[in-house]
Amino acid sequence: MYGADYFGLSTRQRISLQQAQEIALGYVPGQVIHANMDLDNGVHKYEIFILTPQNLIFEVEVAARTGQVLKIEQENDFD
Repeated sequence: MYGADYFGLSTRQRISLQQAQEIALGYVPGQVIHANMDLDNGVHKYEIFILTPQNLIFEVEVAARTGQVLKIEQENDFD
């Protein structure tokens, strides 16, 4: 849905946490309950945790450089 090109960013820039949250919410509607940046195998990514209206928690990983969604995974608990 959304990526760095949506925000008019070049590939050398990094998207903001706010932009990463908007991208994640475009895939999983709900309320962001936690968000942070992580470095995984040399790739900076945002980990966005979203609580849906159905009380499910999803983790959405968004690449910090491109805004590409790397993973969407339902969490099994509130950890």
